[in-house]
Amino acid sequence: MLTIKKLVQKDAFFLLAGPCVIESEAMALAIAEKIATITQRMGIPYVFKGSFKKANRSKVDSFTGIGDEKALKILGKVRDTFHIPVVTDIHENCDAARAAQYVDMLQIPAFLCRQTDLLAAAARTGRVVNIKKGQFLSPAAMKFAVQKVVDSGNDQVLLTERGTTFGYTDLVVDYRGIPEMQAFGFPVVMDATHSLQQPNQASGVTGGMPQLIETIAKAAIATGADGLFIETHPEPSKALSDGANMLPLDLLEPLLAKLLRIRKAL
Repeated sequence: MLTIKKLVQKDAFFLLAGPCVIESEAMALAIAEKIATITQRMGIPYVFKGSFKKANRSKVDSFTGIGDEKALKILGKVRDTFHIPVVTDIHENCDAARAAQYVDMLQIPAFLCRQTDLLAAAARTGRVVNIKKGQFLSPAAMKFAVQKVVDSGNDQVLLTERGTTFGYTDLVVDYRGIPEMQAFGFPVVMDATHSLQQPNQASGVTGGMPQLIETIAKAAIATGADGLFIETHPEPSKALSDGANMLPLDLLEPLLAKLLRIRKAL
């Protein structure tokens, strides 16, 4: 079973990475295989990330997934094929127990980080719970989200920084939040892709600044983040969700090499 102790290493950060959403079995397996190979060679603990569905979309006709059960079974196949842990988002209380059959970590979306029943349902599965900090919350406020999970009987918690709303269509990252949230006693992850989103665009499609992913990731490692979250895709321009702020898959390995050098220098 995945535990926080297995993820957190003295000399390396851990990585949560994969596509925004499961688009097909072939795509998921190909991405997982490539990242697993890279991270194993580099000594980076790795968790494959893929949403089995996307519930928070700008428009009714936006892509939400290939079917819940089908996508969950693909996540299970990724885990069993490559012997790596897997994380997916949940949006409703009933998602928790269902998804926990296929994954090792449940992720609480930023917009839902105050939902008490959702946090408690995730906690009761016994899986690691990754709580994304709401764009509308201070780092200090996340201690209450953590406490809800702990009070529900689960101390396997991660916190993920993913930027703070700045105006109507932008986000900024306050790196003071990383040590501030680490002070709660739980590892902190930097989401280097969603923190570069440009939401609420007039087109109804979220924008992004993927050219700054390396900048965000470098600063996070230098600040002492325990892990990184990176959404990646072989062809972001063709991704069915969040393509505007994803890292091209072929750029992941050179980025990780740079980040490891920073980590070791610390």
